[in-house]
Amino acid sequence: MTAGKIVIRIAVATALTLTSALVQGQRPLVDGAARSASKPAAVEFLYPEQVTVPAGKPTTLTLHFRIAPGLHINSHTPRQSELIPTTYSIPESSGVRLDEAVYPPGSDFTLPLDPKTKLSVYTGEFIIQARIVASAGEHLVEARLHYQACDNNACMPPKTITAAIDVIGK
Repeated sequence: MTAGKIVIRIAVATALTLTSALVQGQRPLVDGAARSASKPAAVEFLYPEQVTVPAGKPTTLTLHFRIAPGLHINSHTPRQSELIPTTYSIPESSGVRLDEAVYPPGSDFTLPLDPKTKLSVYTGEFIIQARIVASAGEHLVEARLHYQACDNNACMPPKTITAAIDVIGK
C-alpha cells in the first residue's frame, strides 16, 4: 500500500469517527482534549460570596463584576431608549430586600462604524452598590444581573446571570 493511500484511509477513518461521534451527540476530541462545552460568560460576578449583615437594618454591599475583554454592556442609563439597560435585582422570596442599587456612571463609547453616536457603557470591571435589608437567618440570595453584551460589530441577545450571595442576617 502506498503512502498516499494510507493518508487517504486515515483521513476517511477520522471523518467517519467524527461523524459517528456527532450523530451520537458526543463532542469530538481535538488535539487530545475535549472542546469546551460552553463559551466563557460575557459578564461574570466576582464577589462577595458571603456577607454577614445586621438583621432588619439597611446595609450596603459592594458587588464586583467583570466584562470579558473586547465586549461592553450598556450602562444602567443608556442614551438611546431602544438599548437595554443593565439592571440588578433580588427575588422577593429570598428573605433579603433590595432597597436601592447605585450603578457607576457609564463611559462614553463610540463605535467605529458610527463615530457620531456616543454610547454609555461599562467595560472591564465595574461595581454596583446594593443597599439591602435582610431578615434574621441565613439566606442564599440568587440575585440577577440583566444586561446586553456587544462587541464593535454586533450585540448578543440580552442575558441574565445569577449573582449568588449567602447573606447572614444577625
